[in-house]
Amino acid sequence: METPLITGAFALLLITISLLQPLARRLGLAPSVLLAIVGTLIGISATYLFYTSHTNRFDDFAQIFADPPLDSEMILYMFLPLLLFQTTLTLDIRRILEDIVPILVMAVVAVFVATGFIGFALFPLTSYFLSPEITLIVCLLLGAIVATTDPVAVVAIFRDIGAPARLGRIVEGESLLNDAAAIVIFVILLGILTQQQSLTPGEAVVAFGRSFVGGLVVGAVLARIAVSLLSLMRDLPLAQVTLSLALPYGTYVLSDQFVDVSAVVAVVCAGTIFNLYGLARIQPASWQFLHAVWEQLSFWAASLIFLLSAILIPKLVAGFAPIDILLLIVVIVASLAARAVVIFGLLPVMSLFGAGQSVSNKYKTVILWGGMRGAVTLILALSVSEHAILSEEVSGFVTKLATGFVLFTLLVYGTSLKPLIRLLGLDQLNARDEALRTQFLSLALLDVRSELETAAKSYHINERVTTNVLKGYENRAAAAASETNKLEELKDWDRVRMGLIALADREQQLVLEHFHEKTISGRAVSRFLTLTGRTGDLTRSDGRSGYNKATRQPLKFGFGFRLAQTLQRRLRITRPLANQLADRFEFLLIYRILADELVDFNDSRIRPLMGDRVADILLDTLSLRQDETIQAIDALRLQYPDYADSLEGQFLLKAGVRLEETAYDEAKGQMLIGTELHRDLLRDVERTRRTSHTRPKLDLGLKTGDLVSAHPLFKDLPRKQQKAIRRMMRPQFATPREKLIRRGDRGDAAYFIASGAVEVQAPTHSVRLGRGDVFGEIALMTGGRRSADVVALGYCQLLSLGAHDFKSLMEQHPDLREHVVALATNRQLMNTDKAEHEIEDPVVPQFTLDDPPEDQTSENDEAGNMDGDLDQSTSELPEGPETDTSTVEIEITEEIKVTETIKIAEDKELPDTHQDSDTDADEKTGNVTKKETASG
Repeated sequence: METPLITGAFALLLITISLLQPLARRLGLAPSVLLAIVGTLIGISATYLFYTSHTNRFDDFAQIFADPPLDSEMILYMFLPLLLFQTTLTLDIRRILEDIVPILVMAVVAVFVATGFIGFALFPLTSYFLSPEITLIVCLLLGAIVATTDPVAVVAIFRDIGAPARLGRIVEGESLLNDAAAIVIFVILLGILTQQQSLTPGEAVVAFGRSFVGGLVVGAVLARIAVSLLSLMRDLPLAQVTLSLALPYGTYVLSDQFVDVSAVVAVVCAGTIFNLYGLARIQPASWQFLHAVWEQLSFWAASLIFLLSAILIPKLVAGFAPIDILLLIVVIVASLAARAVVIFGLLPVMSLFGAGQSVSNKYKTVILWGGMRGAVTLILALSVSEHAILSEEVSGFVTKLATGFVLFTLLVYGTSLKPLIRLLGLDQLNARDEALRTQFLSLALLDVRSELETAAKSYHINERVTTNVLKGYENRAAAAASETNKLEELKDWDRVRMGLIALADREQQLVLEHFHEKTISGRAVSRFLTLTGRTGDLTRSDGRSGYNKATRQPLKFGFGFRLAQTLQRRLRITRPLANQLADRFEFLLIYRILADELVDFNDSRIRPLMGDRVADILLDTLSLRQDETIQAIDALRLQYPDYADSLEGQFLLKAGVRLEETAYDEAKGQMLIGTELHRDLLRDVERTRRTSHTRPKLDLGLKTGDLVSAHPLFKDLPRKQQKAIRRMMRPQFATPREKLIRRGDRGDAAYFIASGAVEVQAPTHSVRLGRGDVFGEIALMTGGRRSADVVALGYCQLLSLGAHDFKSLMEQHPDLREHVVALATNRQLMNTDKAEHEIEDPVVPQFTLDDPPEDQTSENDEAGNMDGDLDQSTSELPEGPETDTSTVEIEITEEIKVTETIKIAEDKELPDTHQDSDTDADEKTGNVTKKETASG
C-alpha cells in the first residue's frame, strides 16, 4: 500500500470521528454506538468496492479499509496503553481506594462468573451441534473475551441524572480492573488451548495471581521512577508530558515481553501511582496542561480503536450461520444472568457487611442493562482470528459470537439505556432539588437584571431598549419566585442537608482555587479533594450527621500516623513521625482557612437562598468544626510554637508570590513592561516560590540526651550520671488522648514527663501530672497490675524506663530515689478521698534504705496509689482532727495551668513515719504541689 493513501485514509477517519461527535449528541446516542455503526458501514462499503467486478478505480483505497495494514497486536500496543493510562489519570484514586474491596470483588469475581456462566452454558450445545474441536476451554475462552465491559456510556448517563458519585466510581473502577482480569484469563486459556502450557486448575489460579500481582509490582516501580524524574522537569511542561507518554508504553512492553506479567495491570498500576504522587511534583498549570493533552490523546485512541475494530466486523462475522444465532442468544442470556448474579446477589451481601454502598434496585437495573462491550472485546476476538495455530472452526466460532455479542450490546443496550432511565424515573429532579433550583434561579435572575441595568447605564443604551430586555428577566424571576413555595413545604432537615451539600461543593471549589493560586501544595490538594468528595457523599446519604462525621475524621490520627509512632517507639526511627506531624500542621492550617471561607459563603450566598433559620444551623455546624480544628492546631502549637509560625509565614509568602506574579502579568498585558522584563521578574518570582514550597523540617525534640538534661529530676546530676541514665532511657512521643497505661496491665515501664501533661484516671476521680512528674513506677515496685488508666492530655515528650532499669536507677542514685519518694508520697496525700482512712503508702517502704519485711511487702501490694498504678481501694487515714479542702493551682506545662480541688489531710497527730515523709517531701521537692508537678 502506498504511504499517501494510508495517510489520506487516516485523515478521513479523523474527519469521520470529529463529525460523529455532534451527530451523536443530536441523536441522543452514545458516541461508541455511532462509531460502531459507521465503522461497520465503512467496512461493508470497502469490502464491496474492493471485491466488486464493476469497477477497479477504488481498489487501492478500499483495500486499506477492507484489509487494514494493522493486526490485533499492533492495535493493542498502539492504543490500549493510552486508554488505560488516561482512565487512571481521570479517576479520584483515593476515593477509588475507599471502595477497593467491592471494586476488586466485582471486577475479578464478575469476570470469573461471566467466564464460567458463558463457557458452561455453551459447551453442551457446541458438543452436540458443532465440531469436537470446540472444547470447554474454547467456550471458556469466549466467555473471558466477552467478560470485559465498557462503562463510558453508563458513567456519562449517571453524571447526567445526578446519580451518587460513589456508584459511578464503582462502575468505572470495576470496568478498569475487569479488563485486566479478563485479559489475564484470556492469555492463560489461550496458552492452554494452543498447548503452549499445560496447567491444572490450581496451577492456573497461581498463574493468574502471579501475573496480576507481578503487574502491580512492575507498574508501581516504574511509576515511582517516573515520578522522581518529574522534579528535574519542574518548569518544562512539554518534557513532563513526554515522560508521562513514555511511561505507559514502556511499562506495557517491559511487562508483556520481558517480565511476563500482566501488561494491562502494570499500566493501570503505573497510572494510579502517577496520579497519586505526580501532582506533588508538577506545577498546577502544568498538571492541567498534562491532563488536557492526555484527554486529547485518549479521545483519538478510543475513537480510532473503536472505528478500526468496527471496520473489521464484516470480516469477523463472515460465514454467520443459523446455529450461530442460537449460540449468540445463549451467550446473551448467560452473560445477563452472570451480571445479574453479581449485581443483585453480590452487591447486597457486600452492603450488608459494610463493604459497599447500598444501591437501589433501579440503579442496579441500569447497571445490569448498561453492560455494553467495546473495543477490547473486538481486539481480543481479532487476535484469535489471526492466531496461526488455532483451526478455522475454533477461530470462527470465537470471532463470530464475540463480534455478534458486541453488536448486540451496542445496538440494543446502547440505544435503549436512556429510555430505560426515563421509564424508571431516574432522570427526574426530586422535590427537594426542584425547589432549590427554582429558588436559586429566582435569585440569580434578579442579580443578572441588576447588573444589566448598571451596564446599560454605563454604555448609554436607550432606556426603551433596556426596559424591554430587563422586563424579560423580571418575568422569568417572578415565575421562578412563584415556585419557591415548594421550598417552604420541605422539612427543616431537607433544607439543612441541601445547605450542607452546597458547603461541601463550595469547599471543593475553594480547594481548586487555592491550588491554582499555588497556596496549597500538590501533595495536599489531592487529600483535600478526596476529603471534600467524601463529605459530599456522606452528607447526601446521612445529612448533618454525615457532614460532621466526614469533617471530624481528618482530625483523628490515622493508620499512617500510628505506624510512624510505632517506628519511633520500637526502632527509634523519628523521620516518618516528623513528616506525619508536619503534614498534620499544614493540613490543619489550610483546613481552618477553608472553614473560615465557608462561613463567609454561608452568609453571602446560602443565607439569601435558604433563609436565616437554615443559615444559622449551618453556621453552628461550621463553628463547631472551626473550634475543633483550632483546638487541634493549638495542641500542636503548644508543643512546637516556632514551627507553627514558620508554616503560617510560608502560607502568607505563597499568597504574596501569587499576587506578585499576577501584578507582573497584568502589567505585561497592559503593555507597561516588555517581554524581557516580564520574564526576568518571573524568574525572581519562581525562585521565591521554590523557597516558599520548601517546607521546614520539624525537629521532634526527642534526643535522649537533651530530654534527660532538661528533665527536672536529672538536670542537677553530674554529666557522668546523666550519661549513664541516658543509656537506660528511651524517648517516646505521645499524642492527645492516647492511652499510655491501661488498667489491669502488668507494669513493664515507668515514664518521666519531659513536656506535656497526662491524666491519671482512677475509678473515683482523676489526677493530672505534668513536666517533671513520674508515673507508672508503683506497679514496678509492687509487682502488681496497673490500677488506673493514664491518658495524654496533649502532645507529650516522655522518657520511658523498663522495670529492670528503673530499679537499678533507684538503687544507684539515692538522691533521685528520695525525690521520687517525695513526689509519690505527696501525690498520695492529694489523692486520698477520705480523711479518716489510714495511709499505707507502698512507695515509701520500697525506697527505704533497709529492705522491708516480707509481710509488709505483701501488705503493700494491696495498698493504693494514684501514680498511674492506683488500687481500687483507697488507703485509710487515721481518725483525727478535721480535713481541709483547698484549691491548689497546678502547672501542667509552662503554658497551661489547671485548677484541681484536692483534699489535703491536716493531721498533726499522724504517725511519726508519715510526718517525716511529708516533711521530707516538702523540703526536697520545694513544695512540688504548686510548681512542676500536676498533682502535688
